[in-house]
Amino acid sequence: MVIKNILVYLNHPHVEAWNFRPEHKVLLENRVPELNVEVCLNSKDFKDRLPQAEAVIVWFFKEMWLESAPHLKLIATPAAGNDWIEVEPGKGLQVSFGGFQGILIAESVIGAMLYFLKAFPLSEKMQKQKKWARVKISEKLQSLYKSRVTILGFGRIGNAIAERLKPFECAITGIKRNSIPVPGCFSASDRILTFEDWRTVFAETDHLICTLPGGAGTDKILQKKHFKALPKSCYFYNVGRGNIYKENDLVESLRAGEIAGAYLDVFEEEPLPEFSQLWEADNVLIQPHLSAVSPHYLELFVEELAERINARKFC
Repeated sequence: MVIKNILVYLNHPHVEAWNFRPEHKVLLENRVPELNVEVCLNSKDFKDRLPQAEAVIVWFFKEMWLESAPHLKLIATPAAGNDWIEVEPGKGLQVSFGGFQGILIAESVIGAMLYFLKAFPLSEKMQKQKKWARVKISEKLQSLYKSRVTILGFGRIGNAIAERLKPFECAITGIKRNSIPVPGCFSASDRILTFEDWRTVFAETDHLICTLPGGAGTDKILQKKHFKALPKSCYFYNVGRGNIYKENDLVESLRAGEIAGAYLDVFEEEPLPEFSQLWEADNVLIQPHLSAVSPHYLELFVEELAERINARKFC
C-alpha cells in the first residue's frame, strides 16, 4: 500500500502531549518522502475532508464515517488499544495501532515500584511534619534488586517493562495465552508461562504487573482467589485496562492486607467516580490514565508510523 496523502485529526482537550503540532507534521513529512500531511483543527474540518482522504491519523473513528470515505486505505492511531476505533480491517482498509508506548509506561511502572519500596509517601509525610524519622522510615525501606516480577499480558508493553527491570536483576515471569520463546534480555531465572500456571506463579510474586488489553477475553480475569494467592508483601500494578477485575475485590484485598499496595492507571469507569473507595486507600497510588504520557509521545508515534509507511507494513 502506497500512501501519498494523510489527514491528521489529533486534538485532545486535556493532555497537551496528545496534540499534533507543526513539528510533528514536519517530522512525518521528512521521514516519508513525497508524503503530504494535512492537519485538521476541528471535527467539522476533518469530516469535510474525509471523502478525499486515503489515510487518516485519529484518536477515534466511527464506523458510520466509512460511508463518506470511499478512498480510505489506512486508519492510524497512537493508541495501543482498539477501544476508540469502531472499524475492523479488511477489504483494502488497514488499521494501525501504536506500539511505541512500552518504554514510557515502563518508566511509570518502575517509578511506582520505587515509590512503594522506598517509602516515599512516609518520607513526604514526615517532611511535612519536620520530623527526622530515620528509624521509622528505615523500617519500611525495601529493594527492587532481585525481586520476583510477574507480568500478566506479556506483549509489547510487558516486554518493554521486563527489559528495563533487568538492570535490577529482577526475575521475570511473563504470562501469555500461548507460551513463546523467552526474549533476548531474559536470563536463566526468567520464564514465559500461561495463565493456567497462576497458582504457583502468584505465590512466588513480589510485584504483579498487568498490561492486559480490554475486551471479553480479559473481563474479570482476576478474581478474589487470585489476589488471595499473592504474598501479603506483593504490590499490584495495572497499566492495561480496568475491566480485568471487580473494583470491590481489589479494595477488599487492600483493606484485608492481602496485598501491600497498588498502582492503578486504568479503571473500569473513567474518570474514576468520587465515591470510589480507592480514593481513600492509603496504600494506593492513582494516576488518571496517563502512564504513557511524555513530551516525546507523538514524536515516538510519528517515527514508528513513518517506518511502517515506508515498509508498507502496518500492525
